[in-house]
Amino acid sequence: MLLGLTTALVATVCFGFGSVFQASGAREAPHADQVRVGLLAALVRSWRFLFGTGLDIAGFALSIVALRTLPLFLVQAVTNASLAVTALAAARLLGARLHRADLVGIAAVVVGLTLLALGSGRAGRDHAPAAFHWALLATTVLMLLLTLVLARRTGNAAAVGLGLLAGVGFGVTSLAVRVLDLDGPLDAFTDPAAYGLALGGLGGYLAYALALQRGTVTATTAAGTVSETFGPALVGVAALGDTARPGYAWCALTGFAVAVGGTFVLSRFGEVEAELGRPPEPAAPARPGPTRVARTAPPCEGDLPDKTDGKTRTERQVP
Repeated sequence: MLLGLTTALVATVCFGFGSVFQASGAREAPHADQVRVGLLAALVRSWRFLFGTGLDIAGFALSIVALRTLPLFLVQAVTNASLAVTALAAARLLGARLHRADLVGIAAVVVGLTLLALGSGRAGRDHAPAAFHWALLATTVLMLLLTLVLARRTGNAAAVGLGLLAGVGFGVTSLAVRVLDLDGPLDAFTDPAAYGLALGGLGGYLAYALALQRGTVTATTAAGTVSETFGPALVGVAALGDTARPGYAWCALTGFAVAVGGTFVLSRFGEVEAELGRPPEPAAPARPGPTRVARTAPPCEGDLPDKTDGKTRTERQVP
């Protein structure tokens, strides 16, 4: 368990710093409203963006070890807590301001994960019947179809729906890693869970990107956190046999709820590029309005300019 918990925590740090370095690299690239070859070339030339991408890859590799050796409810809560790392790193490297609610969220994540680690038991089975593998693939196909449907809609409701679907895709990825058949080098190519893993990851990123175009970062990330965290946790307990320590179920349940609640509070850091990587928009030009002409009384005969203050005041010359 110690190895799995260590790899999960290191993966969390990798995910958190990866988002910040990718945001820093994106800020160096020229601003563009569409994905162009020049923009992609600029991102590839940015060592910060490449370093952040490498941290994401390293975090995913480390999370595989954690998913195979720890209960899913523990791994999902720990890796989603990378938002706390992102918040601290963004404040240090990108100049983001941490509000009081952000500090409360970070403290909740730390306390929740501590309770969750104390209450977690052994991981359940790392294998499942063939029907479970096919169910994972069918879930990703359904998720992709619903993503195409919601992509035709706009508004915050569509963003929340797409965020939920993104969490489903990422959750399927975690479940597929847990039960993937790794007995032989070619077994993965015949395992439906392997294709569910690939489609779930790519579909999750697609749904998340579409959600960010239609709604706020907070709503999208919070919705994704619900499905990505609670879904695999429930499946792990119900279908794969994940359990808490005997007599510490209350500790694991409380820690899980507190950690996920802290992640909700920190959900505005779900996509640092969207919060900090966007250059400030220029102020809108003032709308031209009708020219107002001050109406003055017609001059009277005998009026002379008053030169005491250089203004166009007039004084009546008394005959």
